[in-house]
Amino acid sequence: MRVLLVEDDESIAEPLAEGLSRYGITTDRVGTGAAALSAPLGDFVLLDLGLPDIDGIDVCRRLRQVSDVPIIMLTARGDVTDRVLGLEIGADDYLPKPFSTRELVARMRAIGRRTRAAPPQAKAPESRLGPLQIDDRTRQALLSGVPLALTPKEYQLLALLAADPGAVVERRRILETVWEPNFFGRGKTLDFHIATLRRKLGDPRWIENRRGIGFRLVVPTGEVEGPPGGWGP
Repeated sequence: MRVLLVEDDESIAEPLAEGLSRYGITTDRVGTGAAALSAPLGDFVLLDLGLPDIDGIDVCRRLRQVSDVPIIMLTARGDVTDRVLGLEIGADDYLPKPFSTRELVARMRAIGRRTRAAPPQAKAPESRLGPLQIDDRTRQALLSGVPLALTPKEYQLLALLAADPGAVVERRRILETVWEPNFFGRGKTLDFHIATLRRKLGDPRWIENRRGIGFRLVVPTGEVEGPPGGWGP
């Protein structure tokens, strides 16, 4: 396993990298958020929140827009608000300082088992629903031939709904599949992503809300326009 350690404090980074090496884990170290955003991410990112240039929360948010790499936040901050916010924007776990290398490795292995737990199901690598095309090989969605600028979470959400078009997917299943098991973030997290996805699809009728139950993906009746121009992730 190869990890990217984002930590500006040498007194923490050096012994942590040495400790991880005892478990066969290779560590690439950077000390700033800017360096983290341009560095190879490896198999894991260990991210300190108190960086000298960019707050770790913002670094996590930007990484999530381009990658699904597992992220564990490492921080001395004890505020539960930081923890909840970090998990909501895509961190996989949150470990307060001080911590033992053994516990960190155990958490990394647990996340690794979870992400590998469900074997890939045999399914067509590409699916079409009217003008909507979802290509699982490239993790890209196109509407009327125009690529949609989706974040990794938005793509996962759309792909989950498209796996069984017309069927209602329960809110809890969506949260546990797209986010994590036992997700405890803000209740509006899913609604926010649904609203953003509807906007990028250009027509709210693509995703129907079954109040109190979940959501389903349907092809809107009547004329369906392509995605609005100029929207990025």
